[in-house]
Amino acid sequence: MVENMDDLSKVKEEKQRIRKMIWDLMEKYNIARFPRPVHGRIPNFVGAELAAERITSLDIWVNANVIKANPDSPQKPLRYRALCDGKILVMASPKLREGFLLLDPSKIPSSKYAYASTIRGAFIYGKKISLKDMPNVDLVITGSVAVDRKGGRIGKGGGYAELEYAILREIGSITEQTPVITTVHDIQIVNHIPLEPHDLTVDYIGTPKRLYKITPRPPKPKGIYWELLGDKIKLKVIQELRQYLRK
Repeated sequence: MVENMDDLSKVKEEKQRIRKMIWDLMEKYNIARFPRPVHGRIPNFVGAELAAERITSLDIWVNANVIKANPDSPQKPLRYRALCDGKILVMASPKLREGFLLLDPSKIPSSKYAYASTIRGAFIYGKKISLKDMPNVDLVITGSVAVDRKGGRIGKGGGYAELEYAILREIGSITEQTPVITTVHDIQIVNHIPLEPHDLTVDYIGTPKRLYKITPRPPKPKGIYWELLGDKIKLKVIQELRQYLRK
């Protein structure tokens, strides 16, 4: 992990180079699914359902009662499966503008699980949840643009996956031991991703072809790097967090 580079801009440039390479490859080989083009997104990919199945075969999935998920398209199969399996789903709203949503499958008609696992459906069938009412999370699902076999991960560059994780670490809903998983196409696995201290790493990678368990388990950020928040400090959920931490 990169902690004290003289020029962190080189790390950011390398991350952006990897993003563009992956986005270009997915478009070139028609691996990408709607929404397209995938540039600037957590890319949806052909075989997302197969990748999700590999994750749902894990004991950490079977034993999880509460799962936190990102809102992006390629992880929709996992969100849907979580509801079908009777698990409480905590879903981040896009760019955390509305904080977190909680979806309780016991309160949603099973015929609506597929719709409830979309962003629009989650706002209809879920409810906004305050940080003080957040349950303990057993498993974290995150989206990725690229990953490596040591658990390194990069998203689309907004830093929201890290912020979602950090908020829940700050309030104790997740801990260092909470597993973090992602699903990607096999083409999204690269040789090496340079990491900054705040970067979220993954413990399991599900692809259409195989499942990876990362060993040794990569370290996780311990909470929010307040100095890196920038304009995100204005988010309502960050203001709520600051009040929560003062109590």
